[in-house]
Amino acid sequence: MITPAFRFSHLLTVQPEDIDDLDHANNVQYVRWVQDTAAAHWHAAYPPADGHSYIWVVREHRIRYHHPALLGEELRCTTWIGEVRGAQSQRFVRIERAEDGKLLCEAETHWVLLDPHTKRPVRVTPEMVERLWGAV
Repeated sequence: MITPAFRFSHLLTVQPEDIDDLDHANNVQYVRWVQDTAAAHWHAAYPPADGHSYIWVVREHRIRYHHPALLGEELRCTTWIGEVRGAQSQRFVRIERAEDGKLLCEAETHWVLLDPHTKRPVRVTPEMVERLWGAV
């Protein structure tokens, strides 16, 4: 599959509330980080001040855990858009330890774009695709 070159990244630090009984970040936190990364990218491409009000909902998550994240580690979360079809968008996220680039988790999520008023799916426009594939 060919994907656009642009990848959106942001950093986060593993907090005490992220840690489970095994002394590493709980798997549920990775799901939150995947969703937060997608939201950060969307808001960078479409700042709330622009007046848009679309809603993205998850249709499916696929997550593969490779290594644990530990308290205090800085993580780099990187996302990019894959296939866009109708109201659906495929998104990938990689979570790496920032210090050495070690891959901790990778995810593929299928999202559906909804109209904020009707809560019904709406087609992702070519302009949206261009903004999501472009540098922000």
